[in-house]
Amino acid sequence: MNIINSHFRYTKSQRNGIFFLLIFIVFLQGVFFFTDFSSEENTKVSQTEILAFQQELDSLKNLESKKNIPKIYSFNPNYITDFKGHQLGMRTSEIDKLLAFRAQGKFINTSKQFQEITGINDSLLAVISPYFKFPNWRTSEKNIAKQKSNNKIDKSIVKKDINSASAEDLRTVNGIGEKLAKRIIDYRTKLQGFSYNDQIFEVWALDKEVASKVLQYFEVTKLPTIQKINVNTASFKEVLTIVYLDYELTKKIFNYKNQVAEIQSIEELKKIDGFPIEKFNRIALYLEAK
Repeated sequence: MNIINSHFRYTKSQRNGIFFLLIFIVFLQGVFFFTDFSSEENTKVSQTEILAFQQELDSLKNLESKKNIPKIYSFNPNYITDFKGHQLGMRTSEIDKLLAFRAQGKFINTSKQFQEITGINDSLLAVISPYFKFPNWRTSEKNIAKQKSNNKIDKSIVKKDINSASAEDLRTVNGIGEKLAKRIIDYRTKLQGFSYNDQIFEVWALDKEVASKVLQYFEVTKLPTIQKINVNTASFKEVLTIVYLDYELTKKIFNYKNQVAEIQSIEELKKIDGFPIEKFNRIALYLEAK
């Protein structure tokens, strides 16, 4: 009992302190109970400010959406790949028409001709045609006019087979000298013969206008007999000798062959990442899969 009483024994000063503490607590409770601390000031936002904020938010969204749109750079439409065509919004059938046209060794020279070949609609043409970049010798109105006039002259000229033309024959063309004639024949030898007329434009340092003049008098009238290389059995060096293949592309072909064990069809080369589809018809002239 004494132990319990000892906890409740206070001096006079302690009792006074406890008494004033209780009074202070009751006072604070009364203040919190009877005083309204809520703010009477109402935040008012005008309709004009809301519209202005919404417009700013919409403009930021538009800027962000434009950033996500892939940027289109100038390109030659003659070399559109399947991936590039789908990226531009072309249909598979439209891309196939373009590839079939190019497989004939022909080139598109104008935006109008591109639409005629592929069959794309006017709205898509209006979007992508500003990015078309044709070589100067193709897009120049003067050169196109020259080509038309030259075509009229060509009717009276019997063209010779470019694969059987001698250096002397080539030198009869204005602008072809001894060095250029030899360079054309050397390149023809590397190719094992011209398969397409436009391969003449691949001859190093041969001016485009002069090459066009060559085609006024010479053309591929008889396809060459090309000794094809079996991609499955040929060595790296043998495949690398093909004019249209460099070291990196040859390496990719052999890496792919190692992955699949054996290439069943040359068409499989199109599956290789980074393979130049526009060169496929050229490369296919020299490779086979048996």
